[in-house]
Amino acid sequence: MGDLFIGEEANNPQISFLFLLSGKLFEQSLSLPGSIDSRRLRVLLPRPRAPAMAFFRGLTAVSRLRSRVAQETTTLGGVRWLQMQSASDLDLKSQLQELIPEQQDRLKKLKSEHGKVQLGNITVDMVLGGMRGMTGMLWETSLLDPDEGIRFRGLSIPECQKVLPTAVKDGEPLPEGLLWLLLTGKVPTKEQVDALSKELVSRSSVPGHVYKAIDALPVTAHPMTQFTTGVMALQVESEFQKAYDKGMPKSKFWEPTYEDCLNLIARLPPVAAYVYRRIFKDGKTVAADNTLDYAANFSHMLGFDDPKMLELMRLYVTIHTDHEGGNVSAHTGHLVGSALSDPYLSFAAALNGLAGPLHGLANQEVLLWIKSVIGETGSDVTVDQLKEYVWKTLKSGKVSKLYEVVPPILTELGKVKNPWPNVDAHSGVLLNHFGLSEARYYTVLFGVSRSMGIGSQLIWDRALGLPLERPKSVTMEWLENHCRKATA
Repeated sequence: MGDLFIGEEANNPQISFLFLLSGKLFEQSLSLPGSIDSRRLRVLLPRPRAPAMAFFRGLTAVSRLRSRVAQETTTLGGVRWLQMQSASDLDLKSQLQELIPEQQDRLKKLKSEHGKVQLGNITVDMVLGGMRGMTGMLWETSLLDPDEGIRFRGLSIPECQKVLPTAVKDGEPLPEGLLWLLLTGKVPTKEQVDALSKELVSRSSVPGHVYKAIDALPVTAHPMTQFTTGVMALQVESEFQKAYDKGMPKSKFWEPTYEDCLNLIARLPPVAAYVYRRIFKDGKTVAADNTLDYAANFSHMLGFDDPKMLELMRLYVTIHTDHEGGNVSAHTGHLVGSALSDPYLSFAAALNGLAGPLHGLANQEVLLWIKSVIGETGSDVTVDQLKEYVWKTLKSGKVSKLYEVVPPILTELGKVKNPWPNVDAHSGVLLNHFGLSEARYYTVLFGVSRSMGIGSQLIWDRALGLPLERPKSVTMEWLENHCRKATA
């Protein structure tokens, strides 16, 4: 083995790698999160034939360790610590190229060793109840915890706020950082996030025909109708369709899918901003400021430059990116994509699902509900008046969520396991506070954000070679006969 020494500073935990070669001492240091005990880390270097080769192999080992220090099982102040990467690895696509073979092997092993393991029983209630509670699809980028809420690659929203790079000190996470996390499972450095921001800017040019397609619609058309039309108009730029038409091996499908998804994510803010300014600001558009990050530039193009609004937009886009795979928009994007429809077609379908009142219109509906409360009871509403109005809403078949009054009532109702509000309860209210008061537009904001989650998973769908989704359906007669036999 080569000569290797490991040291640690008490106040600033780090590992110092000392390479003793030809009588000369070389040092490479690696700072560590405070909770990691460096005494538990070991680096073994094979003895090379030449001292120079030992040095460069040593640096390579250190670089690899830097990218793998702090796995999910380590905790830092309550934060589940994922793999950190060295600042030299700035290209997102090259990161995926390294990760994909490992995950392909992991999937093959899972199928070969555990393919027959049962995940649960399917009941008639599940079939008739929208498949709720039925485990039936693979979705790598996020998982919904019934108690803690959504986790992006294992990280909760508060944990993401702690570890993801920000635009300002102690600010909100940059969406580009979460996109990197969703795609790689690794927490990026600020340098990596900045590089991805620049890459998205370079991809953000929107062809003129897209705006012409939107302009062909009445200005009164719903913002989601106009937004989805813009996405469909972008489809003629699809790299996946071009590559598929020319012929390419299935193992390479992920590469043009990656190009499409990054292009789509980059071009959505200018398209979405165009729709907003066309409908609500007499068509007077605001030019992009490409010195800004993704969310801040989106806010700027909408016409909002208050630093607090920029921070809100960063947070909004970040936390709305993904919500595991079973919701309508995510499932629709996955389903349509499983037919090898390109990302533009898949995402346009997802947007049409997102536009439904029971899905993406939720934050709009919450804001309108709050306004209806004020309209009926006045701004000085009492707790008793609010309770009465909540019960009136629930009995009418609608569900709304407020922090102090509604959760106890929902608990009393007996039909709600977790009565505490999700992001829809306050995102629309915050947008309204900062001046973006056009509630009909909120789902478009949701759609811009959701592109990162759906696009990330679609890339992995292609990389893992996931098949066409084709569940079995039955009739009520089949269910009746089956139940009759089961109970006989």
